[in-house]
Order: sequence, then structure tokens, then C-alpha cells
Amino acid sequence: MLFTAPNLTADERWVLERVEELRARLSARTREPRVWVGLLRRAALARAIQGSNSIEGYSASIEDALAAVDNDEPSDTKDETWRATVGYRDAMSYVLQLADDIHFQLDATLIRSLHYMLLSYDPSKSPGRWRLGPVFVRRDEDGEIVYAAPSAEVVPDLVRDLVDKLAHDPNAGLVQAAMAHLNLVMIHPFRDGNGRMARVLQSLVLARQGILGTAFCSIEEYLGRNTPAYYQVLATVGAGAWSPANDARPWVRFCLTAHYRQAVTLLRRGEEAERRWDALDREVRRLGVPERSIPALFNAAQGYRIRNATYRSLVDDVSELVASRDLRVLVEAGLLTPVGERRGRSYLPGAPLRQIEQAIRADRLRNDADPFEAARATLG
Repeated sequence: MLFTAPNLTADERWVLERVEELRARLSARTREPRVWVGLLRRAALARAIQGSNSIEGYSASIEDALAAVDNDEPSDTKDETWRATVGYRDAMSYVLQLADDIHFQLDATLIRSLHYMLLSYDPSKSPGRWRLGPVFVRRDEDGEIVYAAPSAEVVPDLVRDLVDKLAHDPNAGLVQAAMAHLNLVMIHPFRDGNGRMARVLQSLVLARQGILGTAFCSIEEYLGRNTPAYYQVLATVGAGAWSPANDARPWVRFCLTAHYRQAVTLLRRGEEAERRWDALDREVRRLGVPERSIPALFNAAQGYRIRNATYRSLVDDVSELVASRDLRVLVEAGLLTPVGERRGRSYLPGAPLRQIEQAIRADRLRNDADPFEAARATLG
């Protein structure tokens, strides 16, 4: 027996419809053949990686998450946080590949393979292998056991049931993905990395829906920003031990809220990205600096550090020498400010970029609306 999705109430169906409307609007916007769409997709993937790993205590900077996406070097040492970031990148990169794979088949082997990608940097955590003994989730503050997973002996059968259930699930895609996440994290089939694996599985199920590009459909960023609420709802539904008869409705409502807020955020970022790109295009033309530098300036305007390697990853077909020359021109024009020396040098936004970003963010609205309050107000 597994946790079962509840029959959706009228307000839950209303929120689901609003999420689908937002995702359709975002899909239409991000299908445009514009360079900023690729930059937005790259940043969304980096934020997903950063958000999911932060839940487990691996707090990588957004620059390092972007470096991982670009297969670049970290700004600091290659510590465990960096290795966990690269592992999550590898798993999510494979999810990207599987999104439209006509030969796709979800099975236990795929789940174990994704888990191996996540944790291969630490063989002591048995990456890609089911646990062989009991596992307990303890509260960090006092070490108290807050969840006891089912016996290791039933793990293979429970995962097999989950795979079968997903193959014949009649629920909406967002609900399917939420329940896949809930069941896997409650089965806790691995010694470590169960939360990360459950979030990757949720993103995989969403990616297979085909409504949005994979980088735009996950809620890992939202979960990372709302970790206490995420843990609380899992604790409420889990109730301390494997109890699949428990009501999963609080979890489904939490995920629907997460999708709503994440979709609003991404739609806003898409609108801001277009404005940012147009403003940078005008500024580059006014100053007479290379137009190819706009993608790098786009990231710098948002506060991301730019290095020579970063510049080359964002600007196609330029050598290290040409990148150095371009960066020098951008510094002379006041668009970038250098920090550090020689190979350790990076670049921060200059005054014109900060002014552009301030103008864009001046219109930014808070995104903490409760979609279920809106549903109640609409439905009466």
C-alpha cells in the first residue's frame, strides 16, 4: 500500500487550473527564440540545484550553482558542497535528456541510477543501492527521531509499487509528481539522499508532462526557500512512521501552492528578462562596446560575478584573449567593476548596470499570495 492522492476539492481544482494557465503563459513566453530565454533557463536550473541541496545543508552560492551548470570551476575550493552541487547537476541534466525521450521507461533501475549520480562523490553513502537496514530521520536540534521508515525488506516491493502506480496514475500531472515525491521520501529507500532523490523524481515526472521546459517546471527553488514549511507538512502527513493510510491532502495543497508561487515568480522573471535585455541592448549601442557582451552583462546586472571563463561560456566562439579584451573594454566603459587580480579576477556590475536593475526591480511585487484564499474568494 502507498500514500494515495485525495479526490480534489473545488478550490484545489481551481488552483490547479490557475497553475496550468500560468504555466501556459510562461511556456508561450519562453518558446520565443530569444537569447535571454536560454539565460533564464540556465539560471532556473541553477536555482533548482541550489535550492534542493540547501535543504540538506549544502549551501552553494548561486555563482557556484551556475558554474556547475556550465561545467566550469567553483569560485572556492572543491569541497563537499561543490561535489553535491555537481552530483545534483548530473542527475538533473539526465532528467533534461529524458524529458522527451521516446524510449523512456521509469523503473527501479532508473531511480537507483539517478541516486548514484546524486551521491557518487561519497561511496560511504551507498549511492545507487537500496538500504539494508533501518533508517530514522532525526531532528537536528535535539536528535529526536521524527520519522521511522518502513523495514528494508519491503523497500524493493514498495518502489516497484510506486513505479507501477505512476505508470497508470489518472491524476493531473502536478498531483502525480507530488505523490511520487511523497511516496519516495516516505519509503526512504536509500541510506542517504532520499530527499534529494524524491525531489529529482518529482521534477522528472513533471518534465515528462511536456508543458514546460524541464528547468521551468520544478519547484526545488521554492522548497529551498521554504524549508521549514516543507519539513512541517511532511511531518504532518508522515506522522512519525510509515503510515500510507494517512491523508495526503495537506501535502498536495502545499505542492499546488508551491507551483502557483513558482510559476508567478518565473513569469515575472521572464518579463523582467525581456526588459533587462532591451535596456542592455540600448546601453551597449550607446557606448559602442561589443554587442556579443550582452549575455554576460545580463548576468552581471543581476549581481552574478563574471569571470573570463564565465564570459566565454556565455558568449559563443571567443577565445580567452578576446574575452580578456572584451572585459577590459567593458571595465573602461564603466559597465563592469574588476575585483581581485590576475587569474582570480572577477567582475561585478558597474553603475549603469546597477541603475538598469534598480529600474527593473522597482516595479517588483511580493509573491506571497495564498492561491487558496483567492479560490475561496472566487468560488464563495
